[in-house]
Amino acid sequence: MARNTKVQRRINLTIYHVLMLLLSLLMIYPLLWMVASSFKPNGEIFTRASTLIPLSPTSEHYTTGWRGFGGYTFGNFFANSLFVAILSALGMMLSSAIVAYGFARIRFRGRQFWFTAMIVTMMLPGQVMMIPRFVLFNKMGWVGTFLPMTVPAFFGSGFNIFLIMQFIRTIPFELDEAASIDGCSRYAIFYRIILPLIVPSLVTVSVLTFMGSWEDFMGALLYLNKPHMYTVAYALKMFNDSSQSDYGATFAMSVLSLVPILIIFFFFQEQLVEGISTQGLKG
Repeated sequence: MARNTKVQRRINLTIYHVLMLLLSLLMIYPLLWMVASSFKPNGEIFTRASTLIPLSPTSEHYTTGWRGFGGYTFGNFFANSLFVAILSALGMMLSSAIVAYGFARIRFRGRQFWFTAMIVTMMLPGQVMMIPRFVLFNKMGWVGTFLPMTVPAFFGSGFNIFLIMQFIRTIPFELDEAASIDGCSRYAIFYRIILPLIVPSLVTVSVLTFMGSWEDFMGALLYLNKPHMYTVAYALKMFNDSSQSDYGATFAMSVLSLVPILIIFFFFQEQLVEGISTQGLKG
């Protein structure tokens, strides 16, 4: 009986892994198709769309695509995206951590009201805020600069603040009390005690913010109006328009645009998984 149960368990486990493998291949197929198409001559991309292996592999699309358009190479667009994404990630990480520490550890008048207001902001769709934000930034003279895409990150966001709050709440409050007895101020407790212990959540916020900024097409579409300031997401769309639909070169630059995200995820995947999985362990 026990032997039959063990065999049945192995069969179920095998079926589970096979199904997960098939689903994984189904989900990753569009990415594999894009990578394969970036090495196909333009004549093969759609005539042999059902196969991933090109008959006449070529790397010409990468050379053609990297030249960019309007006198600017994709190196310029990558530099713009890196600037916006890195600055936004740093701003979001620091501001969200400070606010989260205040909500999680400090009792102040109106704390519940401001916490509720922060939660409400998480319920607002981003599309609702596009027009008011554009009007505001336009009156401030920020349209045509990177400021609308970077400065808001230095004021935190509801989701990231809540994520870091949940992580801080898993830290014993006795550590704060011990540091306070030793003469540490609230600022010293934050920088010397709390920050080193919430690194996974900080990495999670930074990586998610970096990815969001890197892939932000609407922000670039609304606020950037000079070709030399375009980010990769917006440059890909404009390149496809200016090159009369050179799909091979577009796919090639799309593949390169994934490289920074993959590198960051590869180096920080453990902290990313830990930061996300720890959220909600303690309410």
